[in-house]
Amino acid sequence: MGSLVMVETGAGPMPAYTETLPRVAASVRSARRLVRLALDVWGLTGVQDDAELVVSELLTNAVLHARRDSVRVSAMRLGDGRVRVAVVDLSCDRPAACAAGDDQEFGRGLDIVATLSGGRWGVEPLPWGKRVWAELGQADKPDE
Repeated sequence: MGSLVMVETGAGPMPAYTETLPRVAASVRSARRLVRLALDVWGLTGVQDDAELVVSELLTNAVLHARRDSVRVSAMRLGDGRVRVAVVDLSCDRPAACAAGDDQEFGRGLDIVATLSGGRWGVEPLPWGKRVWAELGQADKPDE
């Protein structure tokens, strides 16, 4: 299972769970488990379902479109009931939203990510690829 690390941010060090996984569809389950574990530890179970769905969509995009054999998945606690989930892959190609028709099986992932994160998602270019991330918080839930 993933490891707990401290990540330095502009707001100081933040705890993060991170794991390198093979770039295969079966890794989506491991990514969901990593996010669930992190949110359980941090007491952020109110966004658990949304965060698991978001990391599933981000990792599925990497499996379908990235290169090389591995990806890096992380869940970082931001404080104030917020979490950032991210997937790093070794492709410099930016993800692009598609207009999926009602009868299409694919093409809705980034729309789902944008909706569940309240539009707080993005892509950070890296020298060897990119990091695609989304932030979620318990206050974002419409029924809370």
